Amino acid sequence: MNQAATSAKQSFVEKIGLDAVPVSERTTPWYQYAIIQIAISANAGNFLIPALAVMKGNLSFLAAVIATSIGAIAGFIFVSLLSYPGSLYGIPSQYAIRTMLGGKGARYISSPIRSLTSLYWFSVQTIGGTYVLQQLIVRMTGKEYPFLMFSLPLSIIMVILAIVGFGAVKKATSYFLPLLLVGEGVMVYLYFTTNQASSSLVTLSPHEGHGSLSMMIFFASLAFVQYVSGVSASADMTRYAKSPKQGALGLWIGNSIGFLITATIGCSSAVLFNELNPYVSASNATSSPLLLGIITLTAMISMVSINISNAYTGGYSLLNTFSRLSRITSAVIFGLLGVALSSFPTLVSEAEQFISILGGLIIPISAVIVVDFLVIKKGVLSPQSLQTIQKEQRFLKLPFLFVVFGSILYFLLPDSFSPGFITFVVVGIGYGIIASIRNPHPEFV
Repeated sequence: MNQAATSAKQSFVEKIGLDAVPVSERTTPWYQYAIIQIAISANAGNFLIPALAVMKGNLSFLAAVIATSIGAIAGFIFVSLLSYPGSLYGIPSQYAIRTMLGGKGARYISSPIRSLTSLYWFSVQTIGGTYVLQQLIVRMTGKEYPFLMFSLPLSIIMVILAIVGFGAVKKATSYFLPLLLVGEGVMVYLYFTTNQASSSLVTLSPHEGHGSLSMMIFFASLAFVQYVSGVSASADMTRYAKSPKQGALGLWIGNSIGFLITATIGCSSAVLFNELNPYVSASNATSSPLLLGIITLTAMISMVSINISNAYTGGYSLLNTFSRLSRITSAVIFGLLGVALSSFPTLVSEAEQFISILGGLIIPISAVIVVDFLVIKKGVLSPQSLQTIQKEQRFLKLPFLFVVFGSILYFLLPDSFSPGFITFVVVGIGYGIIASIRNPHPEFV
């Protein structure tokens, strides 16, 4: 197991696949993980729920920021704790999930769903970033160029960085973060200097007087569901962590700070301009070529940052399903699919349906693996389960049944009930009680 990993050391392109990362290479400190997570936070997809809390939930700026931040930060706790298999054992998330869902359960259910989720968000982020760039070119030149002229080169660049591996993710985000912070500062400056309603941002009262505690809870649950799904990929990032605590702490701090920045900007855009995309609202607030360039560059950098992560973790999920591939091959295949999907802007117009379907699949799995690892396994994978991780190729019956039950429950619940949050809670509690009474892992389908 370690021989393949050792041979990959000192390589420019990361070659370690499902093998454990050698202890000697686990040197990344907590603050580096914090930098990575802050850099990938402020993107078009993450702005959506905070902005909707204002525009659809009628919450005030402060109420929307508080509600969505509480939900997101709670989700980040689970994401951080589920990073332990990566930092403790050096293995990727979906490979570790074999000990929780069984070999076939992870390879043919969990990993394909994770791959599809990463692939979908990769394409949506690329399309959103391309739209911002395309609009800037129109404003500056008066000419409209083909969408593919921008989306294809951008997606190819992101895929190449993801193929290089964790080293590229770490270096790119370190370089990007200062530029992102400058760009986000420019956006906030424009919000407070071009809109007379900017003073209303400090009010605690609901926007237009129609917000409520129930609406705050609803959007907190939406934010929780959006980010808790990251439990099925967080260990991919912490395989190079100096220690389990440093990996988990870095993820939690970085994600939490990043979301606070994201929520602040997203809610500001919604309150002041009634616009879901802050990059669009900020660029419309100025005619300065310099400021327009900074905003567009910020949008591009944020898109590249998040999509390097999407492609990196999505490649590992694909590799867990097709274990005979190399890490590079799986990353290339994921990249080709991502480039192809990024050529279809209609994916964004149907985003609500796609997200709903993906949520009905990934939320039950997230609930099961959170409870299985933290409650049943007490945060530790046994030597026996690690030794049989490659050989065991069955479905574990109890977790499998709860995943199916959770998916059915999710699609039966009306949207007004926040089905993702209720499904996560019901499946998590139910599985925890039953699995604590009887050991689920000797029983297979």
